[in-house]
Amino acid sequence: MAYNLLAGKRGIITGALDENSIAWQIALKAKEEGATFTLTNAPVAMRMGKIKELAEFCNAEIIPADATKLEDIENLYTKSMEVLGGKIDFVLHSIGMSVNIRKKNEYGNLNYDWLMQSLDISAVSFHKMLQVAEKLDALNEHASVVALSYIAAQRTFGTYGDMAQAKAMLESIARSYGERYGRLKKVRVNTVSQSPTKTTAGSGIAGFDGFYAYAEALSPLGNATAEDCANYVVSLFSDLTRMVTMQNLYHDGGFSTNGISDEIMNKLV
Repeated sequence: MAYNLLAGKRGIITGALDENSIAWQIALKAKEEGATFTLTNAPVAMRMGKIKELAEFCNAEIIPADATKLEDIENLYTKSMEVLGGKIDFVLHSIGMSVNIRKKNEYGNLNYDWLMQSLDISAVSFHKMLQVAEKLDALNEHASVVALSYIAAQRTFGTYGDMAQAKAMLESIARSYGERYGRLKKVRVNTVSQSPTKTTAGSGIAGFDGFYAYAEALSPLGNATAEDCANYVVSLFSDLTRMVTMQNLYHDGGFSTNGISDEIMNKLV
């Protein structure tokens, strides 16, 4: 059921790879709620995914961009404003990658060059997107910027590796730039800490299926799906949340607060 929450709003959505990705579901929900937007991903990711199908369905233009390169981000904002006919009202940062995890390097055996690459792609890119937007004056007043995070920024999960540091930095950037952008233009900056979700990237983490089952058993509401996350993020893009900023917002069925569940207890006795 649509509520027309984003009627007349213009946006940029990063990171949509295929129908399993959260960004893909957010794009579908944003379209349903009346928004127009551009889609972007790194050229290498675009070759692996199905973003063209999403673009055709959403009547959205694809603007390739490497989020670690300032010139690419500048082009993304400039072309998006041209295509959409004005300044931007919402931005989704759904960008993350760890070479160490992909190469199965344990946390005590990190390649530090790859660690810096992971931080640049997964966190510093968020600062770059915010800084370029400010310098270009690309965002309207009361615009909303949301980045996708994970509870490993606060708690230790062994197989999450150096992505835990990346997510911690991501959330810190949201607080620091949220304070700055809020005073400058009433722009909101938040992160959403989502349940483990069966995306292409998430499923590639060692032990994912076991942890997914554990989180499902611990969370009173169960794991939030990508579609659930899309509904939540769209509410943050909307005018209904104009006073929410600098927050890390848990969208995890209660996992982040619950200590233990009867279901898990029964399996231990």
